[in-house]
Amino acid sequence: MKQSIQIQEGLRLLGYEVQDKVTKQTGVVCGISFDLYGCVQAVVNPGMDKDGKLREQGWFDINRLTVLGKNPVMEVPTFEFEKGPAEKPSLHKC
Repeated sequence: MKQSIQIQEGLRLLGYEVQDKVTKQTGVVCGISFDLYGCVQAVVNPGMDKDGKLREQGWFDINRLTVLGKNPVMEVPTFEFEKGPAEKPSLHKC
């Protein structure tokens, strides 16, 4: 898979509820990681347990994930950058 396609595929998962094909863990993709060795992984947040405690999130290769819904659970940021003070990048609309 070409590098730009991997980036697009990973970012496309942000905000969607997914299920890991191996462990069957479900949750919302809250972050994407692109590492030096070519792995593209997503951190999956499973939410809270019945007692209101946050459950542990895990990192999964994006190839192991199945998208469960047609829409993300919340709007994904645009990640647009503009020049800030002293030519340092800053987030736009934050």
